[in-house]
Amino acid sequence: MSKLIDDLREYLDKCQGKVVRLNQLRQDLELEKGTAGWNGIRTCMHRLSIEKVCVPYSKEDGVWKVIKRVEPVRIFGKERRKPIELIFPRDFHTMEEMSFAKSLVIREGNLILLSGVSNLGKTLLALSFCAENLDSNPVLMGNEYTTIDGEPDQRFLSRIDRMDWVQWCNGDGVERFTLLPVRDDYAEHIIKDRINIIDWINLENHYEISPVMEGIKKEIGRGVGVIAIQKSEASDAGRGGQFTRDFADVELILDKLGNHEVLLRIGKVKESTEQVMGRTFAYGIHKGVKIVDFREVIKCNQCWGKGWKKSGTSSMPCDNCRKTGYVNLRLDNQP
Repeated sequence: MSKLIDDLREYLDKCQGKVVRLNQLRQDLELEKGTAGWNGIRTCMHRLSIEKVCVPYSKEDGVWKVIKRVEPVRIFGKERRKPIELIFPRDFHTMEEMSFAKSLVIREGNLILLSGVSNLGKTLLALSFCAENLDSNPVLMGNEYTTIDGEPDQRFLSRIDRMDWVQWCNGDGVERFTLLPVRDDYAEHIIKDRINIIDWINLENHYEISPVMEGIKKEIGRGVGVIAIQKSEASDAGRGGQFTRDFADVELILDKLGNHEVLLRIGKVKESTEQVMGRTFAYGIHKGVKIVDFREVIKCNQCWGKGWKKSGTSSMPCDNCRKTGYVNLRLDNQP
């Protein structure tokens, strides 16, 4: 029996993290039916489970999962690296970066999630992240940039042509970013230690967004991921609900404000130098390629964000916020 235990340990050592079955073990270890080894292997597996080599797996009899060994992680003596200097999109009226960006702490391996209603500026934000960080040679992939046959999408080409203030190429005419024709299986194509921008992830089962983001996070290394997903107008999170937040380090939620502007709400934030979660901002989009009039807004104190207020027995549009439900923070604070 001791030899069988030793043989099992050697065999299972090569199967860490995998599921094994008794019948397969008997076959691979060449145990003959009716022998002591054939009958005793189940007892041996139970003994190894006590030693934390394996654990019973599922309710099916004779199925085990081999435990993947881990070693203690050293803390002291390890290098402390500074946060990532990721530049956020800017307001083209002031030429300044989005005001909340300086309060965010972006670390290696972080994921920034853009959850937005369809046709409400997710791609503009994604391309702006790319344009502002060209010195880091970012990576673009997703549904918005290439066709199914792997060619640059004409809408994408038109948009970057209109962003004519950006030097997309170096002096030799080589792009300062990498465009990959990837529309699914994103984790497999992540370029490690780079800024990877994915616009946008489309899933048939929305709850699958969590393992997809987990896979991206595992592959990103010391880089940063910027991920765009769709959101319905009535939801306070992207498609997938709470699952979208499992692996997000910064969550930016985009909704419509009035008829022509974007309302940006800061959702989950893992690390910041001041309180930013829950704050709201508004901006316009000029010709589809420029963010303008970026400012912080708060809910209107007369209609409380509804855009309508009561007048007797009926309701009427709120004239304080022009039916948007929000007013500029700086104006609200003025005497």
